[in-house]
Amino acid sequence: MEKPLESILTDYRHYLQLEKSLSPRSVEAYMQDARQYLEFIASREGRAPVLSDLTRESVQAFLYALSGLVSAGTQARILSGLRNFFAFLVLEGFLDDNPAAVVDTPKLARKIPLVLSVEEVDRLIRAVELPGYKGERDKALLEVMYACGLRVSEAVNLKKGDIFFDEGFIRVRGKGNKDRFVPMSDHTAEILRTFLIHEHPKIKALKGFEDYVFLTSRGKPLSRHMAFRLIKDLASKAGINKNISPHTLRHSFATHLLENGADLHSIQLLLGHENITTTEIYLHTGMRKIEEALRQYHPRA
Repeated sequence: MEKPLESILTDYRHYLQLEKSLSPRSVEAYMQDARQYLEFIASREGRAPVLSDLTRESVQAFLYALSGLVSAGTQARILSGLRNFFAFLVLEGFLDDNPAAVVDTPKLARKIPLVLSVEEVDRLIRAVELPGYKGERDKALLEVMYACGLRVSEAVNLKKGDIFFDEGFIRVRGKGNKDRFVPMSDHTAEILRTFLIHEHPKIKALKGFEDYVFLTSRGKPLSRHMAFRLIKDLASKAGINKNISPHTLRHSFATHLLENGADLHSIQLLLGHENITTTEIYLHTGMRKIEEALRQYHPRA
């Protein structure tokens, strides 16, 4: 007797949690992709879906139905989630092959990331109000995000045990709980050391959060939302008229490295990108600077 898909979904959730060690947020995203697809089949067939319904044609019909509702980027992300679901079904012997493997990914318009100039980064950090715990904390946070290219979630979850001052690097827990090691400059190390020695002890951390570097005044780790709000407020104070976010500092980190001669593979490792095609977006940012030089200096521009 064929195993019901609802039961298979439970197995899939356990696979994502235990074998893939994904974060709760990623698990829910993958589960949502699979459920949305199965609900589409149920609506189309007028009954609960079965394994024989999971075909290339049904995937294509599902994406076509989505095309009028969501962006190409969202379609591509959902297709990636379905490929992962089908790969699990093949692994467990429920399917012979992956029906989404040969489905074309929707064409994506590659957006050039918004970046700050070095001068704008300096203005942003100088806009922090010093002295005091909050100011020193915010300065250290901005410094480590820009100087080490961290995602906001990586920065707010940084632990004191992840900072190796003598060796000159920090350990970063990235996507999929994968660790990477990022060098830090003497300047960044000094700012972090000063903050941890002189300001961090002023806050009594709540139980379980003693090792977190960036705490609120109430002893809890800083949230992603608080970091986002902080950068928005500082940009306004600094007179930076760009719609920036914490990720803008990461984009700026990568772009400034590329503009100063770093190779793409090194930038990929520093950012923790699994695929170098993700890192290649920064080549387009570099091309923009080259185009500006061409227009300014070439006699035929």
